This record gives sequence, structure tokens and C-alpha cells, in this order.
Amino acid sequence: MRLTKPPIRDPQTPGYVQATMLQDGTVPPIDSVGNFIVGPTRPRVDKSRLAQPKIEGRICEFSMSSDDSQIYPGIARKEGTFGTPDPNNSASMTVTTSFPKSWTRLVTVYVPKQYHAGTVVPFVVGADGPDRLLFEALDALINRGKIPPTIGISIGNGGGDAQGSQRGLEYDTLSGLYAQFVEEEVLPRVEEISDVLLTKNPHERIAMGCSSGAACALSMAWFRTDLYRRVISFSGTYVNQQWPHDPEMPGGAWEFHNSIIPGAPQKPLCMWLAVADRDLYNSNVMRDGMHDWVLANQRMAHVLSAKEYTYQFNFVRNARHCDPSMRSYLLPQALEWIHRNDNNVNHDG
Repeated sequence: MRLTKPPIRDPQTPGYVQATMLQDGTVPPIDSVGNFIVGPTRPRVDKSRLAQPKIEGRICEFSMSSDDSQIYPGIARKEGTFGTPDPNNSASMTVTTSFPKSWTRLVTVYVPKQYHAGTVVPFVVGADGPDRLLFEALDALINRGKIPPTIGISIGNGGGDAQGSQRGLEYDTLSGLYAQFVEEEVLPRVEEISDVLLTKNPHERIAMGCSSGAACALSMAWFRTDLYRRVISFSGTYVNQQWPHDPEMPGGAWEFHNSIIPGAPQKPLCMWLAVADRDLYNSNVMRDGMHDWVLANQRMAHVLSAKEYTYQFNFVRNARHCDPSMRSYLLPQALEWIHRNDNNVNHDG
């Protein structure tokens, strides 16, 4: 499959949201809402570094298997194969090489040193684990008193990517099924193995992800608002990647900003999101006009503003899809922002 090289998008492009240009090397104020332009200069991530920041909290981990799941028995797409566009519907992808396959995944949990056994505690659920960066950010913020003690739960995906894969099924499907999987099959084991009591308060639960993991985080909160009401999104895949095709939601996650959020009463959600100026663009063979990650996130910011949600949108210059430097630079700000600004949300929903 030949990928289209993403162009560098100009934040002043006509049709994009109006945004505040920040001084280079700064991030938006913690108490600010709305749209911001970040960069282009920030510390680079040295992937070759031998010494990682010390995490003072404890790390627990355990494995899960599809044999023990009542929700996800497992699928995979045959290696080296891809779907083909439906000749009668450019928004639909036909995949004939997806087949049942079991999965195993690792769940990694961060417990801050400040946690007192037997007390109920807030938590973050992150996709595509393990995510050490999440644990580093939580540890530093908690130690500095910026956020309350918070558990970090980083869940590995079920394998593969996009249409026909287990990861695609979990993350790109617009439903509350993944939230149910986490609630019924993951969190009880987290509590048992990590010896913690996780909050039931949806305002103290954060769903977080990058790419399709971000779309999944929004689905968790949108379709199960009783469970999650705070979302952190990097390079969100709010594009048409759902499979199998659903005629009621023909644009997949594109429908979030196209019809779902615009057409629904405001929900008690708080959202922080970021997209890169070199984020993905038409990265597969579909030519349906619903595969521009920057445009999708711009549209998300527009509709969140129009519906008067509490949100912060960051257009990050000199960055790529799920750029490690973007995440390391902005994740601490995102975590602190979403803890503070959830107070602005109407909690009666």
C-alpha cells in the first residue's frame, strides 16, 4: 500500500479555526480554553538515551488473553494484505482477508507513592500500551503537587492496525464496547493485582490515546458518559476507518465532527486535543474525502467550540503523527489542564 506523504499544513489555512499563536517554546496557560498554535521549537526526544527518568511510584503488570475475554474473541488481517475500496461506495472498505485469531496483551499500571491503600483513587486509561511517558508525566506532576494522586493504566492493543485487525476493531469502532471491555475485564484485574480501589466517578476517569487510540478514548466517553467524561487526544483518527462499514455511521469516526456531536445535546465532557502540522493525509487507498487527520481535528475543534464544550485544541508546528517530542512536551500540560478545567463542566449530565 503506497502512502501519501503528508504536506505541511499552515495554521492560517482558510477554514481552519482561529487560534492564538503562542510564543515559541511555550504552552497554553493551564486555565485557558480554545485554540492555540504551538511550536515549532521544543526539546527533542533522544530515543537512544540510556538513562530514563526515575519513576518513584510502583509499576505493576499482567497479561491478558482472548481465551478469557467474553467481549473480544480476536481477529487479524492476513499479513501483507489490505482492503480495497467498494466500487459502489467510496466510503466503504472491503476486507476479505480478516480471520479469527487469538490475542494476548500486556496491561501496565502505575501506582503513585502517595497512594494510601484502601482509598478510592482517580485514574487514566491509555491506549497502545505500555506507555512509560504517561507514567513519567503522572509521577512528576503528582510529586510536584500539580495533580492529585492518580493511577495510570496502559493497555496494550489486540494487534494489527486499521480495517480487519483487532486493534482496528477495538479502537475505530464507534460504540461503547471497548469501554465495556475495560470496565468488565480490565479494571477488576487492575484493582486485584495492583491493590488499589479505582473511582467510579466518571469525572475522575480520563480516557487517553494517540491516533486510533484517541478516537477510541472519545468513543469511551461519548458512548459511555456514565463511565468517562474526560478525554486526552493526540493526532486523533477522527477519519473514516471503522470496519465493518456501518451505514448508520457511514463516515466512521469522521461522523463525530460531521453529525454526531453537532446533532446531539451537549454532554458533560471535557476534552484536550492536539494535532501535528505534518499529521497524516489520505494514508490509504480510499479517496472519500475523509482521510485528512489535520482537517478532522480542526473540524473537531470547530464543533466543540460551536457546542460550547470545555476544550483546548493545540495545532503543533514542526511535528508528525503522534510525534514523540509533541507528546513528551505537551502531555504534562494536558494532564494538568484536564484536572483543573473539568471544574468548568456541567456535572449534571
